[in-house]
Amino acid sequence: MMKFGFALLALTGSAVSAFSTIGQTRPSTALFSEVAEKPKVQQMTRFDRIKSKYKGPQLQISPEIEDEVGFTYASFDEAVAATDYSFNRNDVVKGTVVQYDKGGCIVDIGAKASAFLPLQEAALIQVQGENIESLIEIDQERKFQIISEEDENGQLMVSVRRIQYREAWEKVVAKQDTDEAFEAECVSVNRGGAIFLVEGLRAFLPGSHLTGRLPDEDLIGQVLPLKFLEVNEEDNKLVVSNRRAVVEAQMEDLSRGDVIDGIVKALKPYGAFVEVGGMSGLLHISQISMDRINDLERVLQPGQKIKCMIIDHDKVNGRIALSTKTLEPEPGDMIKDPERVYEMADETARVYLEKQEAERKKREASAKDIVLGLGDALDDLSVGMDSGEKESSDDASDNLDSLLS
Repeated sequence: MMKFGFALLALTGSAVSAFSTIGQTRPSTALFSEVAEKPKVQQMTRFDRIKSKYKGPQLQISPEIEDEVGFTYASFDEAVAATDYSFNRNDVVKGTVVQYDKGGCIVDIGAKASAFLPLQEAALIQVQGENIESLIEIDQERKFQIISEEDENGQLMVSVRRIQYREAWEKVVAKQDTDEAFEAECVSVNRGGAIFLVEGLRAFLPGSHLTGRLPDEDLIGQVLPLKFLEVNEEDNKLVVSNRRAVVEAQMEDLSRGDVIDGIVKALKPYGAFVEVGGMSGLLHISQISMDRINDLERVLQPGQKIKCMIIDHDKVNGRIALSTKTLEPEPGDMIKDPERVYEMADETARVYLEKQEAERKKREASAKDIVLGLGDALDDLSVGMDSGEKESSDDASDNLDSLLS
């Protein structure tokens, strides 16, 4: 039994010494330190990779030729290395398209490496499915905007679209300043209105500002006259109006007393709304006939074509007031025989306007007689006045003279 104990004790001691790390050195630690101390291999540039795979003929330049020329490849490398290429993001530079590449084209902008123009940055306006060849010409020199930093190969990414985008906003702001009407093409419609392209920018036309129709699929591809409602470059927001452009254009040709054709659009208790060339005019119930109207629906119906006279207009807000009463040959004709009113509208309007002009001149003459009478009365009062009172009377006479002139 004692022999078995000594044997077990000896076996345990040998096992402990076999796994003990005291006084031993781990070879794995030295291995990892050697790997960590190895310098990193510098990554090859794109040019170096292409050069290493090149298997074609190579031209060897002899030292004699280099001496004769006075310039060597080593001198060229030093010159390139010494050249400072200062290109920053958002800089606008001139460049030349040298070749088409997959998904874009290569552009020489004078940097160490050629720049790349992706298809999506080739133009502001692009038709779906359009390729780079139809947007950019080879050997064409133009301006490009740098939109990236250099990659590991020293290549920059450039854009034409962003230059055109900035120029488009400048043109839009200039159009807004002049407030002139312009034409644009509809490219899509939605529930709220339609989208038009204005100088390449997407502008929203609310359905309420579309004249004479609804924003449906038939509108796509059509060109309409527009005017701006809102221009906000910071929020990239453009809102346009077709109604404003149409109304203002027609209001320039309209004046009080004109006889125009219209279509009754809606009846209200106070009158009828009449569409006149894309504008909505009010025909008040008091301006329909000389006689009293008890039931408007017996006189006018929605969709009915009528003739009416413009008696007032607001060119700023595009509102017009209409009348058929002024076109009646006899009082009550709009109720009894409206067709007679429309047939004789031009002649009746001429007689009415002549009568209005005569009344205007008569009123002016009466006002002038009143002023002259007051002047004579002042002259009579000035007789027997002292100098101070007479000066006051003379001032009053001068004021009357200014009114008559």
